[in-house]
Amino acid sequence: MTIQWFPGHMAKARREVTEKLKLIDIIFELVDARIPASSRNPMIDEIIQHKPRIILLNKADMADPVKTKKWLEYFKAQGKTAIAINSQAGNGLNQITAAAKELLKEKHERMRAKGIKQPRAIRAMIVGIPNAGKSTLINRLAKKNIAKTGNTPGVTKAQQWIKVGKEMELLDTPGILWPKFEDQEVGLKLALTGAIKDTILNLHEVSLYGLRFLEREYPERLQSRYNLDQIPEETVELFDAVGQFRGCLAGGGLVDYDKTAELVVREIRSEKLGPLTFEVPGEEREDIEE
Repeated sequence: MTIQWFPGHMAKARREVTEKLKLIDIIFELVDARIPASSRNPMIDEIIQHKPRIILLNKADMADPVKTKKWLEYFKAQGKTAIAINSQAGNGLNQITAAAKELLKEKHERMRAKGIKQPRAIRAMIVGIPNAGKSTLINRLAKKNIAKTGNTPGVTKAQQWIKVGKEMELLDTPGILWPKFEDQEVGLKLALTGAIKDTILNLHEVSLYGLRFLEREYPERLQSRYNLDQIPEETVELFDAVGQFRGCLAGGGLVDYDKTAELVVREIRSEKLGPLTFEVPGEEREDIEE
């Protein structure tokens, strides 16, 4: 399976982001804490160039906390500012404004030196891939439902300015994926975490990727969830065991593999197998330039 998804509105969004960049003081790059490397768009580095940036590891509640700590340490070692947040619950959001002020401290001091006593509100642009939680984050920061949200990718189609108190203005942008995944495992991780619409996916392959990842990294959870004494090496046997235990059956008592695949993907996404992180520092994609 080759996973590609680059709708026309995303190409338009890239152009609009580039055009608005001159108005922006700082970039908030929103990534999925479960896949901090795979959910970073390599085009973002090219687009934003040398603008100050804060990397926000969203959905931290769904990620393995031990691995999230490693990612925060990794970004810090690179000289990047990174914060783990949960935009749904509002956890960690109080750190964002303070971090932005710190990164823009020198710029504001230069403005004061020119006689500008009260710098204007910080203008921030939020960028990230689809379904990373950008609109939810904006609504939390603004303390009102301004940005349209949804649990499927591609909800935000246009840009809008949103005030966050008196200190910050945010520019919401549609999620932007890139035209080609050089590493198809990146596509599988994005698919498994819900960044790509299920309607264009082969859920059998996505679910199998998830099951084999669990076998490698969280075998006890896999065995406990699906009542497996041992994890079968053969794919059909693994699907049979999972499908039979969870009642994903077709006529004649045979396992319905479509239902089984959908079940596995749904349960991974809904944390039925606990908080999961699908990559750690050292496994970064080759198309991310540091």
